[in-house]
Amino acid sequence: MSTGVQAIETGLTVLNVLGSHKRPMMLKDIAAAAKMHPAKVHRYLVSFQEMKYAEQDANGLYRLGINALRLGLACLEQIDALRLASNVLDDLNASTGETVFAAIWGNNGPTIVQWRDSSRPVTVNVKPGSVLPLLSSATGRTFLAYGDTQMLEPFIEQELASQKGKSAATYPGTKKQIKELIKTTRAEQVGRVIGDLLVGVNSVSAPVFDHNGTLVLALTMLGSELRFSAALDAAPVRQLCRTAKAFSAQLGYHVLVDDI
Repeated sequence: MSTGVQAIETGLTVLNVLGSHKRPMMLKDIAAAAKMHPAKVHRYLVSFQEMKYAEQDANGLYRLGINALRLGLACLEQIDALRLASNVLDDLNASTGETVFAAIWGNNGPTIVQWRDSSRPVTVNVKPGSVLPLLSSATGRTFLAYGDTQMLEPFIEQELASQKGKSAATYPGTKKQIKELIKTTRAEQVGRVIGDLLVGVNSVSAPVFDHNGTLVLALTMLGSELRFSAALDAAPVRQLCRTAKAFSAQLGYHVLVDDI
């Protein structure tokens, strides 16, 4: 069995304490949290200051330094959201038994990139590579609510023009109705459709954000309306939301995973 370097592990314990607190800390508080003698902690802090992984302000309080920030940002830049999505979808599919997929913003709109079938598959005419509408799909509504407004505008105009005359009960046909849809989606924190796009199929989609708060992909769950409820308090929907929030946290987005 390989052994590590104890001095490094001890030093990283000190850095972990600094990183887990939002405000600068007194030496005695760092030592207490690290369960170490203050003199020992101080020696590590001196070295960390030399290497710019920690710094001390005018009041004598310690906080993380610029090189700690650079290290964190480098880690975030190396995270591959699509690669991580594969395991996330596997786990979500296994835990809920529902059909799930991931979609990103492509050249033509929200595009399915990964798909996991339920053990009770539902008949749909979408698959990886399919582009979904903004206004009438759960996935599209997630991008509509959290995507870049300027980027979305021409797609919205195109869909409005192509859907003139369709029922506004299920499909927003005016800018005012679109604003209301966005407001509802943000309030619920998911995009939802109940047979709007595909008759007899319910769908719910949750946003995944990166460390900048940018929407990077949507996780979507769907199923037959006979057995899959799109209600916010339905167990699979709650699991979808928790998974999306945990995924966002993994990408560096500050979010409480268990607040729903």
